Parts: sequence; C-alpha cells; structure tokens
Amino acid sequence: MVGLIVWLVVGGVCGWLASMIMRTDGQQGIILNVVVGIIGSVIASFIFGGGINQVITITTFIYSLIGAVILLAIVNLVRRGSVR
Repeated sequence: MVGLIVWLVVGGVCGWLASMIMRTDGQQGIILNVVVGIIGSVIASFIFGGGINQVITITTFIYSLIGAVILLAIVNLVRRGSVR
C-alpha cells in the first residue's frame, strides 16, 4: 500500500515538473501528470536501471523526471512533429 502511495505522489510531482519543462502544463491535468510521472519512472528504470520503488532518493527522483521528460518529448514529436 505504501508503494502505491509513493508512486502516485512522486509520479505526480515528476509529471508536473516534466510538463513545466516541456511547456505542456496547460494541456494536462493532475491525473495525466501522475500517469506521465509513473510511466516516466518505468522508462527511467529501463534506461538507467533505477526507478522509484519504496525507497526515494534524489537519484531515483531525477531519473524518473528525466524519464517523464523523454516521454513528453516522444509524445510531442508524434503529435506535432517537433520536440519543442
């Protein structure tokens, strides 16, 4: 149960920060920010070998943020034809 709450909270923060970096914050709501953050964490675990489990460190948070930015860049590339 604690792991789920950690994923939701940290996923929401990472998704929100990634949407601010990629300038898509006005297009997303809180639920999409959480989804982007969680999927970004999964992407980070594949790329860097570290994702958010039950232990949050600065490194895993930054990896998750980078994964969320990568996800939003891919979505922007597919939607608009440019990363932005």
